[in-house]
Amino acid sequence: MIGALFVDPVERLGRATLGCVTALGRFGVFFAQALFWLVIPPFKLEQTLHRISFIGFRSLSVILLTGAFTGMVLGLQGVILLRRVGSEAFVGAAVAVSLVRELGPVVSALMVTGRAGSALAAEIGVMRITEQIDALTVMALNPMRYLVVPTIVAGVVAMPLLGAIFDVVGIYGGYLVAVQLFGLSGGTYFGQIQSFLTTTDIWVGFWKSLAFGVIITWVACYKGFYVGHGAEGVGRATTEAVVLASVLILVLDYFLGSVLP
Repeated sequence: MIGALFVDPVERLGRATLGCVTALGRFGVFFAQALFWLVIPPFKLEQTLHRISFIGFRSLSVILLTGAFTGMVLGLQGVILLRRVGSEAFVGAAVAVSLVRELGPVVSALMVTGRAGSALAAEIGVMRITEQIDALTVMALNPMRYLVVPTIVAGVVAMPLLGAIFDVVGIYGGYLVAVQLFGLSGGTYFGQIQSFLTTTDIWVGFWKSLAFGVIITWVACYKGFYVGHGAEGVGRATTEAVVLASVLILVLDYFLGSVLP
C-alpha cells in the first residue's frame, strides 16, 4: 500500500514524460517529411495558389482593420507619452519602428492563426476522420505532397506580404491620429520615420513573418493530421492548433528579437 503511494505518481509522471517526448518527436518528423517532399517534384502549383488565396487574400480584411487600429493606438499613446517630455516629433519613428520590428509581424501572425490556422486544422481534421486522407493514399496520392507542402509554402509566401500591409496601414493609422487629430506636422511625422527606420528593421520584420508563416501552417497541418475521433476531436484539434501556434509565435518572437540585430 505504502509502496504504491510512491510508485503510482512516479509511473504517471514517467508515462506523461514519454508521451510528451513522443509527441515532440512526431511533431519534428512531420515537419522533416514536409521539407523532404517540398523539394521533390512535381510541385502542386494550383493547390499552392489556392492556399495562398485562402491564407493571404481572405485574411486581408482582418489585417487591414487590426493594422489601422494598432497604428492609431500607437499614435495616440505615443503622442500622449512623448508630449510629457517634449518629444512628440518622434511619434512617427516610434510608430514605424514598433510596427515593423515587433507588432506588425506578431499581431498579423496572431490574426492569421485565428482566422486561417483554425480553418486549416479543422479542414484537414475533417478529411482525416472522414477517411479522405486514407483515400488519397489508396489512390497513390501522397497526402504530405498534396495537403501539407502547398500549405506551408503558402504560409511562407503570404505572411511577409500580410505583415508588410499591416505595417503600411498601421503607419498611416498613426498618421491620422498624430497629424489629423493632434496637429503634428505631416512632414515631421514622415521625416522622423525616414531618419530612424532602417533597412535592418525591415529585414527583422521580414524574417519574423517568414518564421511565423511556417509555424502557423506547420502546427495547423500537424493538428489536423493527428486529430482525435469525431466532431469533438476536430474541435479539440482546432483549439490546440490556435493555442499552440500563438504560444510558439510569442516565444519565437522573443528569441528572434534576441538574435537578430
